[in-house]
Amino acid sequence: MSLLTSTTPSDIRRLALFREISRRFWFSGRSSVVALVVLMLSVVLLQLAVQVYLNLWNRHFFDALERRDSYAMWYQAKLFFPLAAGSVALAAISVWGRMTTQRKWRESMTKEIILAWSKKKHDGPFPSGVDGAENPEYRIAEDVRVATDAPIDLTLAFISSGLTAATFFGVLWTVGGSLELRLFGGYTEIPGYLVIGVILYSTIMTSLMLLMGRRMQSVIEGKNQAEAEFRAAAEVMRGDHPETPRQARTIRERLQQRLDGVMASWRDLRTQLIKTTLVSHSNFLMAPIAAYIMCVPKYGSGMMTLGEVTQSAAAFVTVQGAINWVVDNYQRLADWRSSARRVASLLYAIDNMEDQAAMPADHDDPEPKPMSYNPG
Repeated sequence: MSLLTSTTPSDIRRLALFREISRRFWFSGRSSVVALVVLMLSVVLLQLAVQVYLNLWNRHFFDALERRDSYAMWYQAKLFFPLAAGSVALAAISVWGRMTTQRKWRESMTKEIILAWSKKKHDGPFPSGVDGAENPEYRIAEDVRVATDAPIDLTLAFISSGLTAATFFGVLWTVGGSLELRLFGGYTEIPGYLVIGVILYSTIMTSLMLLMGRRMQSVIEGKNQAEAEFRAAAEVMRGDHPETPRQARTIRERLQQRLDGVMASWRDLRTQLIKTTLVSHSNFLMAPIAAYIMCVPKYGSGMMTLGEVTQSAAAFVTVQGAINWVVDNYQRLADWRSSARRVASLLYAIDNMEDQAAMPADHDDPEPKPMSYNPG
């Protein structure tokens, strides 16, 4: 997803600065970074394998239940525990890998920004006209965190969703098979009808989410900007020493105006969240039922066992969730884009600040290599 909302030179340069500082971490060639990437991708593949085995277990268990085969049911029950233990262990390893990588990336980016800022006259105001660079301390503490946390979570979720969808498409095609319908006096066969059904259902849900949440990104960016302006006004109030009641009233009114802007932006965000929740919660309730309904014709005719119905329904929900990656992560994407643009604005502002006068070198503590950008 592009960070740009326009193609002005300043926006292009901001994005170049953000990418430059990110490349310092990801393409540093450090063995620890490479090992973490390999670990996270390996966990994604292993989690997918466990998910496939659990899907097969679902079929075998309910087939045994339909046959009233107590021996097979107990056998499948015993198989469930190692599968569940493996899934839990992989989830814990995934959390460790993701959070370790996020911490290292955040640390690297924060150090780069602080080093660049220390080379400038940072005791003065930031360059005017750079929206999003207000409160640099907050940009470094909060927006850098979001800008480094979200990409790792979203990328891993995207890779996992793509692999999951491709794998369970095969399950739906194989288990669901074809559906024969009587139309206009003849019979029509629909191959892979469950695959077609999940694609249509997911397309409808994704389209509804994009429609309902089309203003989410601008609303979140507006909310973040209003919060930054309120904090900046509070800082000004703390440093001001009004000499007359009129000056004090003016300062309070200015702060109240910023607070009103914050409250208005949160009301807009509340409206957007209500709209997207209507879609996401409806999908949560309807997806399993839609899967069972589509299996009814073949189960009713005896062409599907109970185990195949539950396996198909589980695969349907899994594929639908994978395809609806955008639906599940819409707000997270908007949050990340907003923070990434604000970090880029901070980098741009620092890059355009006046250099600090040269200070005598400390021979006991050699000066670190300064950050240099090459946006071109």
